[in-house]
Amino acid sequence: MPVPRDSSSQSGASPAIGPAEIAALVEPDRVHRRAYTDRAVFDLEMARIFGRAWIFVAHASQIPRPNDLIRTRLGLHDVLATRDGDGRVHVVGNRCTHRGTTLCSVERASAASLVCPYHAWTFGLDGTLRSVPHRKSMPDSFDIADPRLTLFRAPRVADYRGFVFASLAADGPGLEEFLGDMTEALDNLVDRAPDGEIFQDGGIFRLEYRGNWKLHHENANDTMHPGFVHESSVNAAREDGRDYAEPVYDEHQAHTQLLSNGFSVREWQSLGLKGLANGHSYMDGFYSQGVLSPDRDDPLSRDYRAALEAAKGRAAADAILGMDRFNNLIWPNLNINAQYQQIRIVQPVAPDRTIVQAMCFRLGGAPEGMFHRAVRFLTNLSSPASMIFADDVEIFEKVQAGLADGSREWLDQSRGHDAPVDAGAGGGGAGNGRLASPGTSELPIRGQFRAWLDYMTA
Repeated sequence: MPVPRDSSSQSGASPAIGPAEIAALVEPDRVHRRAYTDRAVFDLEMARIFGRAWIFVAHASQIPRPNDLIRTRLGLHDVLATRDGDGRVHVVGNRCTHRGTTLCSVERASAASLVCPYHAWTFGLDGTLRSVPHRKSMPDSFDIADPRLTLFRAPRVADYRGFVFASLAADGPGLEEFLGDMTEALDNLVDRAPDGEIFQDGGIFRLEYRGNWKLHHENANDTMHPGFVHESSVNAAREDGRDYAEPVYDEHQAHTQLLSNGFSVREWQSLGLKGLANGHSYMDGFYSQGVLSPDRDDPLSRDYRAALEAAKGRAAADAILGMDRFNNLIWPNLNINAQYQQIRIVQPVAPDRTIVQAMCFRLGGAPEGMFHRAVRFLTNLSSPASMIFADDVEIFEKVQAGLADGSREWLDQSRGHDAPVDAGAGGGGAGNGRLASPGTSELPIRGQFRAWLDYMTA
């Protein structure tokens, strides 16, 4: 089937694009560049993926008390996740229904109501219009209870162990059905807290890159790129390892992170990749040395294990700490690294603009040093100055530039396509159950595009 002309350069409203046209963009071993560059395709993604799937918007610890709120995004919507006076969580639009003014310009606040800075229309934290100044100047037909004057409200909001998701669809699969086996990653992060609670802390990194949102996810569980993309930082760590970072200011954590990207192809091949329904995926953990290894043995790690065993028992602690997975991708916008207390949130802005937020958590009941390790990991891996993430972002932008010039129509995603795939736990065929493949396969990318097609052609 011929692939139609790219509409990315057209101004105004994007032309309609039908299911057959969308289906023609994805083949078993390749994807057309329009999936990354075309405004019409992007608009449909916002309507059918970010407009239907469950999207992570906030963690409960960011709005712990009644009247707390945080500014976030739901697809292209600027929204507020709020906790009203009764403790209920809402996701409401950050635009006044009078003149469209931004209601809240700060990232986090505590307030009993939302007051528009333009004309002081006042809304409850559930989005209900409560008062309008100088009511007698309004026409007789004005009704403060008119639902059209209520702030936009996400039709569905759900919480899984403190992780708050919202959906723009009024119906559809529930949150736990959508998450499927990826609840394991969320459970593991929370279960690592001896007292069973985690708290977002240490600030939030925000980075915007000039590339498509899907490039971040495709890169997350692609094991072939680290030795090439991160070659300069790996070589820097290798140059004089004996004297690296003396005195030891971070227990050689940064050094270990950089060196681990220098695995050989054989080492990456030995790792497992898992693809799940709904585009979710993860890979086996690969940090196997020093303070980042799953079986680390140092004074802080021993104190932490003792606290976890005291709270949950030795067998449970062994199981919790024994889960060694990396880049647990809850498609389409959340990435979790439970053993390092980290998450990343991906927020599309335009076909060639994406915001990535990264944050880490305190483990309730754990020694303070565990949080400091998490902050260091966050800084090393996800800050705008990261020697690792900066490499990835540069590649995303180079890929986007290459796609935009139109010189190459298709992107290859065939690596590992003919290799045996183990159905694993959950069974099922393509896109169903838990599929496993060796570490150098592009199985996760193909799984993401199966989910992409399901949403886009539904």
